[in-house]
Amino acid sequence: MYLAKRDNSNNFFDDFFKSPFWSNPVEQVGGRLMKTDVHEKEKEFVINMELPGCRKEDIQIELKDGYLTVSAKKVTSHDESEDGKFIRKERFEGSCKRTFYVGDYATEQNIAASYNDGVLRVEIPKEPIPEPEAPRFITIQ
Repeated sequence: MYLAKRDNSNNFFDDFFKSPFWSNPVEQVGGRLMKTDVHEKEKEFVINMELPGCRKEDIQIELKDGYLTVSAKKVTSHDESEDGKFIRKERFEGSCKRTFYVGDYATEQNIAASYNDGVLRVEIPKEPIPEPEAPRFITIQ
């Protein structure tokens, strides 16, 4: 059996993880980090978006010019007291966002959002909310 001389600065597992069977999961999923289902109901659209590992405080929903943008960030804490170093790190850490056109009539008052068990649920009404019509008076001649 032949063992190649290795430089001590390289890790034994470096070449192992370059195998075609191992690849960077962030590259694999790309823009699919925020897996989303959009359901159409009779009176509303419901967006269910997976955001596992995110805290509610790290999710932001913005409505501007008819576009709904969901942004999320995920930061993992690094324990300084741990001995050693990472050989491979596959868990996502960073920020991502997705944008959906929801219409000019949607307002932050008529959009509802909740976050439970790693799933963000956003409910957007389908029809514009009619403004109360001002009374019209008929002129008597």
